[in-house]
Amino acid sequence: MHDKTIAVVLAAGKGTRMKSDRAKVLHEVFFKPMLHHVLDAVIGAGIEHMAVIVGHQRKKVLAAIDQYAHLPVIQREQLGTGHAVLCTKKACEKSGQVMILCGDTPLIRSQTLQKMLKDHQQNNAIITLMTTVLEDPFGYGRVITDENGNIIRIVEQKDADDKQREIREINTGIYLVEKEFLFQALQEVGTDNSQGEVYLTDIIAIARRNGHAVHKFFHPHAIDVLGVNSRVELAQAHGELRMRHNRKVMRSGVTMYAPETILLDPESRISRDTIIHGGVQITGRSEVGQNARLETGVVLQKATLGAHAVIGAHSVLHNCTVEAEEHIPPLTYKVG
Repeated sequence: MHDKTIAVVLAAGKGTRMKSDRAKVLHEVFFKPMLHHVLDAVIGAGIEHMAVIVGHQRKKVLAAIDQYAHLPVIQREQLGTGHAVLCTKKACEKSGQVMILCGDTPLIRSQTLQKMLKDHQQNNAIITLMTTVLEDPFGYGRVITDENGNIIRIVEQKDADDKQREIREINTGIYLVEKEFLFQALQEVGTDNSQGEVYLTDIIAIARRNGHAVHKFFHPHAIDVLGVNSRVELAQAHGELRMRHNRKVMRSGVTMYAPETILLDPESRISRDTIIHGGVQITGRSEVGQNARLETGVVLQKATLGAHAVIGAHSVLHNCTVEAEEHIPPLTYKVG
């Protein structure tokens, strides 16, 4: 357990590129709001203390996460990421180090955060920044390094010159910083940039100025740190989480044909030797017994299937039970 670490999750923004009346972090990805995926990853990494920064639609955001143990921090004016973290100073009082994440990165894995924590401690780092490389880094802050590969600073897309925009190594928005340094550095950050905001990224250059090395934690799987800023990226994130879960189910002994078209609720249970054809959806904590066969386009919601049951193509079963070895003909619509 990392009891001296607090995770600070940025969830105050509007997300204007989503073109939505709903706060960005509340958009659902693979059966739950994207913010839940981030909080679950933090808990899975063994971090017990969390502060969630809310602003836009804060009542709705807080209501959506009331099942999580967290300290709510209100950012009354959206004055930038650095200002948002400054708002958490009181919440971080009893912690030794602060992990900063964004609430719109639903693909981040617990194992990655665990590795970052270990890496930070082994290097006795003051500040660790997670980076990755993107084919198309447009929109992300570029990581500027010296000739030895040491991080000097981060330049945001809007402030970058043509040469800097060619850099493909980007800031993932995930930091691990010793608390004392973090809040001291944030007091020094100005607003001299195209947005007129307090950029959290400026703490990198401040660390360098104060003689601290900025430790780099490079994560090779860029998809894991995808920030969801549009409906297109929302679909990408949903597809990735769906396939992660489907791979897990296949490894448990279930056959899937066209798994990229199959949607399985993680709370549903599928027993081994079941065969699932393309376009199947299983949700609502359904239970499927051993050796069942679900033909193309079957939809199960809150359904229970006995062993060796066969469900014909394009059948829809809601809230009902199918006995062992029972055959349901194609195009059946059945509500319990």
